[in-house]
Amino acid sequence: MNFFISDAMAQSGGQAGSPMTSFIFIGVFFVIMYFMLIRPQQKRMKAHNEMVSNLAVGDEIITNGGTLGSVVKMDDNFITVEIAADTHIHVQRNAVSKVLPKGTIKSIK
Repeated sequence: MNFFISDAMAQSGGQAGSPMTSFIFIGVFFVIMYFMLIRPQQKRMKAHNEMVSNLAVGDEIITNGGTLGSVVKMDDNFITVEIAADTHIHVQRNAVSKVLPKGTIKSIK
């Protein structure tokens, strides 16, 4: 008994079946991969791009680095975030991780 080659495969001389079966198996595999990996990632990217495009001055945000602040100025590619009184940082728009409800910063302080 060999664990690498099944007895049935050894007796048939290595013939596993029609090549069409292999193509169908590969096709089904790619369909499963699309619905389990690619499609959800595209949905997340679409939702993130929509959130970034809907940013407005006064929104309270969290960046990917975990910085909490309020948007004070916007540009095409960058936003200026106030993280403390008279402390501003420039952040790329795509670095915004989440938009928080209004008043979140005041409730934390």
